[in-house]
Amino acid sequence: MEKCPTRTISRRSVVPLIAAGIAAPFVMRSASAQSVWPEQTTVPDILKGSGEVRVANWGGASHEAEHKAIFEPFEKATGIKVRAFPGMSTAKLKAMVDTGNVEWDVAQTGPAGREPLLKIGDYFEKIDYSLIDDGVDRQYRSEYGVGLWVWAQVMAYRTDAFKGAAPSGWADFWDIDKFPGGRAMFGMGPDYPELEFALMAAGVPADKLYPLDINKALASYDKIKKSVVKWWQTGAQPTQLLTDREVTMTTVWNGRMEALEAQGVPAKISWGQGLAKQDGWVIPKGAKNKTNAMKLIAYSTMPIPQARLSLAINYGPVNDAAFKYIPPERRAVLPSAPENKLQMVPYNYRWWSDNHDAAIAKFNEWLLG
Repeated sequence: MEKCPTRTISRRSVVPLIAAGIAAPFVMRSASAQSVWPEQTTVPDILKGSGEVRVANWGGASHEAEHKAIFEPFEKATGIKVRAFPGMSTAKLKAMVDTGNVEWDVAQTGPAGREPLLKIGDYFEKIDYSLIDDGVDRQYRSEYGVGLWVWAQVMAYRTDAFKGAAPSGWADFWDIDKFPGGRAMFGMGPDYPELEFALMAAGVPADKLYPLDINKALASYDKIKKSVVKWWQTGAQPTQLLTDREVTMTTVWNGRMEALEAQGVPAKISWGQGLAKQDGWVIPKGAKNKTNAMKLIAYSTMPIPQARLSLAINYGPVNDAAFKYIPPERRAVLPSAPENKLQMVPYNYRWWSDNHDAAIAKFNEWLLG
């Protein structure tokens, strides 16, 4: 288990400060619905400052969401300038720390990027949890990183394919007779195979998955291999396969499904037995603006910035208090909404960090066999 430092600022003390700063809301039109955008103009004095903070993030749609929901209002509320560097790379972060030329103060990566570096060296500053709002759930806290949002790897299916029947778990995904049609799955090459799904299809209970039985997972894959028409490698592929009717069911990253709804494609997510994953922040060791970095992280995990982020992109908040500001129709598509979260399995990043190479080698050998 990752360490969870003690919190010294409670949600009761922080939320009133934030709520007091809500101004007249304005309307933001998201891909799924028209939602009220909670505005915040006041933050605790401890987060105010001067100078700058340099942030490396993934770019693309997530950068646009972060800019609107976090970076821009953070600048206005604190007086600290945000300089964003889209194109985060753990290899680049490692090289910066190794050479002592650290150009970033905050980097966006979750446990998947953080854990391997923690195993080989001292690459991150510790998180100051005295600044983090109490509403941030324990599972998104670690000594060297804190969550920003929750996303999910789930099943998606065409709703017009099975005469009204709806698959609800991986046993259904594996059942070609009851749910006919092609399948698509993730994990080819250097990517992480979906061993958890194969094991749950074989009847392994969700709470007994880890440590993963790789051989049992491969035996389960044997039963569906001929029906997998595509082992996808990019996030756009599974949604395109559904749109083109090349498959009736696929695994998918939940964030990709909103576009299908906007296009009117008859497709839906099944949250049952999905993998709940997370993305977050780290502070590279030797960051030049460490204090401002921590202030930005603290701000981004407060309830209102979290709510704004989930209105801008369909990833779930790590701060449960954010749901007070998220309309029900938006909440329904967010992985960390309690009704969805309860159906999913927390992804065990530590197991994958320890067993990554062996698992991928065995899976690729099976796939090519």
